[in-house]
Amino acid sequence: MARKKADYPLIEGLEITALAAEGKAMGRWNDVVVFVPMTVPGDVVDVQIRSKRRRYMEGYVVCYRRRSPMREEPFCEHFGVCGGCKWQNLPYAEQLRFKREQVRDQLTRIGKIELPEIRECLPSEETRFYRNKLEFTFADRRWLTREEVAAGGDIAAEPALGFHIPGMFDKVLDIRNCRLQPEPSNAIRLETRRFCLEHGYTFYNAREHRGLMRNMVVRTSSTGEVMVIVVFGADEPDKIGALTGHLASRFPEITSLFYVVNTKWNDSLGDQRMICCHGRDHIVKRMEELRFKIGPKSFYQTNSAQALRLYRVARDFARLTGEEVLYDLYTGTGTIANFCASRCRRVVGIEYVPEAIADAKVNSALNGIVNTDFYAGDMKEVLSDGFIGRNGRPDVVILDPPRAGVDEPVIDVLLRAAPQRIVYVSCNPATQARDLALLDAAYRVEAVQPVDMFPHTHHVENVVLLERRE
Repeated sequence: MARKKADYPLIEGLEITALAAEGKAMGRWNDVVVFVPMTVPGDVVDVQIRSKRRRYMEGYVVCYRRRSPMREEPFCEHFGVCGGCKWQNLPYAEQLRFKREQVRDQLTRIGKIELPEIRECLPSEETRFYRNKLEFTFADRRWLTREEVAAGGDIAAEPALGFHIPGMFDKVLDIRNCRLQPEPSNAIRLETRRFCLEHGYTFYNAREHRGLMRNMVVRTSSTGEVMVIVVFGADEPDKIGALTGHLASRFPEITSLFYVVNTKWNDSLGDQRMICCHGRDHIVKRMEELRFKIGPKSFYQTNSAQALRLYRVARDFARLTGEEVLYDLYTGTGTIANFCASRCRRVVGIEYVPEAIADAKVNSALNGIVNTDFYAGDMKEVLSDGFIGRNGRPDVVILDPPRAGVDEPVIDVLLRAAPQRIVYVSCNPATQARDLALLDAAYRVEAVQPVDMFPHTHHVENVVLLERRE
């Protein structure tokens, strides 16, 4: 039987002493770790515990006894509810320090390998309006904040267009002003909401699986191009045409406008038909002298300026002289492969998603690159001793896997191929540490460079250079 909430204690005067994983901070009460979101080291708070485990507890702040001198004023009106930028109350220098320590801790504790001095976390040049892509969700009832509920009174059951409340698939916070993506992102979202309400469009109910308006994606580019994808929960041509026509006329800066009719229970769009109803079927992003064609299903790093710095780190670590065969594994749309192509003899890229490989080939052709070859398929099945025999032994390998890391059979093939260098780019230092331990017998870590791709969050990208042991 579940424990009653009334049994959970109220801890008074808890001192927050350190940052912790997932954007939380922590203190100790009777030698038990207590995790508390939205706090920073130096805060003294009263905490209502809401869950207890054998080794730790979690709770939320009831009141602040003393606010830390380290604390900064959050810049977003939705801070504390949205969950998207949990470290707005923490100075940026402290965010970078913790991300570096997070990398050090995970590589040391999980990897248990010898490490060089870990470099300072590479800061993002922009800490606001840095994202080139946001996904918004429609809901027939907006999420009410704790303050609104406490105030009581009549609260209208208004619909929402915004972000999911963390951990709740059917709860959406209505967003008035988001500081993550440059305009016209906010203007497009607000005008879409206004038009739909004024014309009686129904907003989606995820539990009951009904409603016309479901999701919206806005992508922007430093070239000034804007892509909008509107996802409908039913095929109602008149309403679809009216909304998309209004957006196209109201926002001439939209260069690529798509709509999707998704009647599935889940929101994934990879298997859905994207219909371009206005403008081109892509936008273009630039990186150094290269151009990359981005379609509605294309993956591209969401912090464009910092992605350039990340890829420069990876390219520098690869130490290319122009003579190497480079394997870019988990190549995505071939961004790193094409970025490095001019500095090596040949690039071989492998990626699971066929559409991404098609984009990679298009981007090579778009930039006149002729020394790349791309293959689609499951990495464990494509990368084999036979594949390496046909395509040439790699001198350098760049790994940029998903959060789950590299499959062990892939590591076994790499160990047999024995490239001189491996550059491992990771969005999850914990799984990266596990993989580095598997490579440790044959490779030593020469350099570690954390990179901040997502300011005001706990996420950190990390690039590791491995050299083959002699």
